[in-house]
Amino acid sequence: MSRYSKNRILPTILAIVVIIVAIAGLVGLARLLFVGSAPKTPEVNVAREALLSTDAGSSVTMNVRGPIVADENFRSFQIVVSPSSREVKTFTGYLDAVIDEESLSNNVSAYTEFVHALDKANLTSGKQLEGDANDMRGICATGRITQFIIKRGGEPVQTLWTSTCSGSRGSLRASTEQLSQLFTRQIPNAPNYISKVSL
Repeated sequence: MSRYSKNRILPTILAIVVIIVAIAGLVGLARLLFVGSAPKTPEVNVAREALLSTDAGSSVTMNVRGPIVADENFRSFQIVVSPSSREVKTFTGYLDAVIDEESLSNNVSAYTEFVHALDKANLTSGKQLEGDANDMRGICATGRITQFIIKRGGEPVQTLWTSTCSGSRGSLRASTEQLSQLFTRQIPNAPNYISKVSL
């Protein structure tokens, strides 16, 4: 190949590279101007939407587990509230044998007030843990674990928990006492049932 041909090819290749870089730069600038300036849509809080939903299959649950002791002495209780029902159950043993239970009817208006109160008490402000960090087995062996579950369509959307042990804070970032009171006040006889399991 002659020196003349090499001298023609080199500037042509250089010109093509410059054109490609210029086009890429213009595309990047256009994206920045048009896409970057588009108003950002707010992130949807799926857990909060599920909490405030009054659809059939929506519910909120509070589970409380006592210290890890012998199977015969282990106690726990659960309160489940939905738009159509309210329920409290107390359990003995790790297989959740029912000691006592009470079921009451509910209505959408009452449920709406309740879940909005939970929302104001920041129930969904925590972030659900994943994997081993969300494994509550053996956690806080000498104290209590309180777990809150939000369901929509019968499926769990968010599960948050905390414990009375300082080293096992869990995922809940709200006042356990405030949330627990809201749940127990949904069932007039709840304190009588809960006192029997003496957690």
